[in-house]
Amino acid sequence: MISFGRARLQSLRKNLYEREDVSGYGREDVSGHGFSRAESPIELRALAPATESTEYLTTADQGLMAKLRLKTKLVLAISGMVMALVVAFSSIYVLQIVHQRVQDTYENGDFVAHQIFFATHEALEIDLNSTQVDAGNPQSVRGATEEILQTDPGLNSLMQSIVGYSRPIYDAAIADPEGRALLHTDPTVALKRNPLPARESFRLVRDGSFRQQLAMVYGPPKVYEINVPIERDGSPFGSVRVGISTVFLKSELRPQLNHALALSGTVILVTFILAAGLSNLALRPLVMIGQRLDLMTGESGEAAGKKAGGDEVGMVTTKINRLGQQMRDVKEIFSALKENLDQIMANLQDGLILFTRDSKAILVSAAVENFLGTSREHMLGHNVTEFLSQESPLGRVVLDSFASHAPIAQREVEMENGRRVLLSLDFIEEGGERIGALLTLRDAETVRRIEDEIELSHRLAAIGRLASGVGHEVKNPINAIVVHLELLRQKLQQVDPTTRRHMDVIGSEIQRLDRVVQMLVDFTRPVELRLSDLDVRKLLDDVIQLASPDAARQGVAIDRQLPAVPLLVRADSDLLKQAFLNVVLNGVQSMPQGGTLSIRGSKHDDEVLIEISDQGSGIPSEIRDKVYNLYFTTKKTGTGIGLAMTYKVMQLHHGSVDFESADGRGTTFRLRLPSLAAVADSQRELTAKKT
Repeated sequence: MISFGRARLQSLRKNLYEREDVSGYGREDVSGHGFSRAESPIELRALAPATESTEYLTTADQGLMAKLRLKTKLVLAISGMVMALVVAFSSIYVLQIVHQRVQDTYENGDFVAHQIFFATHEALEIDLNSTQVDAGNPQSVRGATEEILQTDPGLNSLMQSIVGYSRPIYDAAIADPEGRALLHTDPTVALKRNPLPARESFRLVRDGSFRQQLAMVYGPPKVYEINVPIERDGSPFGSVRVGISTVFLKSELRPQLNHALALSGTVILVTFILAAGLSNLALRPLVMIGQRLDLMTGESGEAAGKKAGGDEVGMVTTKINRLGQQMRDVKEIFSALKENLDQIMANLQDGLILFTRDSKAILVSAAVENFLGTSREHMLGHNVTEFLSQESPLGRVVLDSFASHAPIAQREVEMENGRRVLLSLDFIEEGGERIGALLTLRDAETVRRIEDEIELSHRLAAIGRLASGVGHEVKNPINAIVVHLELLRQKLQQVDPTTRRHMDVIGSEIQRLDRVVQMLVDFTRPVELRLSDLDVRKLLDDVIQLASPDAARQGVAIDRQLPAVPLLVRADSDLLKQAFLNVVLNGVQSMPQGGTLSIRGSKHDDEVLIEISDQGSGIPSEIRDKVYNLYFTTKKTGTGIGLAMTYKVMQLHHGSVDFESADGRGTTFRLRLPSLAAVADSQRELTAKKT
């Protein structure tokens, strides 16, 4: 018995009407394998004609274009651009029409094929056991099914009405597995039982490019095919074949394409007319511009016209170029001077303001904003009384000096926020006449800090020289004491425990003294730096690893806050690691009850900044100026060399170290090093100066 199942057939019918066929011929398949109409890659190729048109215009004869009038050039240029746009949009429009029509034809043909497919299933739903056909003989069963298909009135009526359903449909047939027609819209083909001709699948046209679809429409007549296979009991029974003729498809598309071409030609013609009118309006002001430029250049219009070849734009261009060259020469000189001055003013730590004879600021350095809290834009070109007032201490001193015309050699003034500033005011005179004034502002704290660092460097150098001599002098007696103590131990073979204990104490104390003296000698010995390019982040990771055991014993957590980008410097890795380790260990030891030690790294301008913060009790204010002194320590087991060594290492690398401390809230040490880029720039500048 041949049975496809009533429920299955109804499900297939429902899917067909909803255009979601389970065989893969539904709307998803028709729409282009996942591409929506707006996303179809075929549409992107519509830009090709516009590109080809643009290239054609850009490769025109340059000699001929040079001889054309400006008006003609404008007309051609405007028309060419519009033509390119028209061609582009027309191509997109044609693409949409062709693609949509091909898509609709495929959907109609696929719908017809599935109608025949379901009609075939209904015709074959017959129980052969009730007939005289031997159900066990495949040949008898096949012959019976073919006869059923050929004599079924509903199926034959559907086949005869198929061709009139859609004009592009050429024919329809039901073929057996060998390709012979069992039923055909042309009865003569079915009677001959010859194999049906092989045809290309219409899906190739649907999924093809825009160029392939146009070639199908305007090429030679051809018949494509939509094929739907038929199975019986899981094995191939045959197929439904629907032929699609390009002749009929072309007859439907040609009127729309001709309409698009006619519209494009009309637009191009109108464009030529509008371009001619616009060119006349656009060129009319050039005559007036030329006359004004003649007044500025002092040259007659005829002379300028001869140099420019008589073209309106040529004359205007020549005059503008002459004026532009003069302006460029002046601008280059001014720009060079301004660039050099801006570099000097930006790098100055001091605040400088240069005034004119009427007390207007004409030059302001970047550092002034930090002193006055006012932007440079509000000071440049304004009188001194507009950004300084008698209410502020600094403003009162400066304005009184301007009023009395009395210079200020150097004077320290305390600002409203407690900041102390050193200021000086010098009046510039020429021939006994005042032509300007120069105001200089310096941070008093910075000046004192620099002076303190210089004094500390001198003090450390003096202590170093003294310690070096003392260390060498003490080293020799210590060695002699060690030797004689060892000899005394050898001679006293049998001594009482008390005597031996005293001798052991003497030996251990001598060894400790020897280590202290050796550290003193190492500190004062000249250091030869072994410089290399390194990443400070890697160095800090090593320091954290070394300090972790001590931190764990103290109950201290180390918080690493380093950036993702490298912090590159040129330094001696061993010395720098020891300098960082000294500060980290001091921070860990300052928190006997535990806490968090934060290590932060960042890059600011031309320097790398490392901040190490603890949560200890802080450094008392009365000893803060002594922390870098050699042998100064507040710890029972400290040597007083760690921070002094850190200070020395930072100086050797042209860096600096400073700290902030608050009682009960901890201390933050800041170590600054020149970045690798800044070191390279300095070396290039030194090399340039030497050459």
